[in-house]
Amino acid sequence: QVQLVESGGGLVQPGGSLRLSCAASGNIFITYAMAWYRQPPGKQRELVAIVTSGGSTNYADSVKGRFTISRDNAKNTVYLQMNSLKPEDTAVYYCYARILIRGTERGDDYWGQGTQVTVSS
Repeated sequence: QVQLVESGGGLVQPGGSLRLSCAASGNIFITYAMAWYRQPPGKQRELVAIVTSGGSTNYADSVKGRFTISRDNAKNTVYLQMNSLKPEDTAVYYCYARILIRGTERGDDYWGQGTQVTVSS
């Protein structure tokens, strides 16, 4: 009933920038927190950045000052602007959202399919 579709990944040189987008669609009543996670090769998935419905944000220490998360509530879309990219940012990036579907009483967690970001010269 809910889909999260990501876009914007790719190959970029160190020091470059990329912007990821994730649009949620379906029978959505309320979208609570939205976030980006990543999973580097051979490692566990980790939180990159999160934004609440009110706009408060929090970042992993490794990306503070380089990445910016934002959201457009009217479009149920979350963005991740990534600047000054480093090889260690290489990972599959996943969009996350906690969403309340119309006619239900409790929100559920939803994930995108993942988009590859590769930082290499």
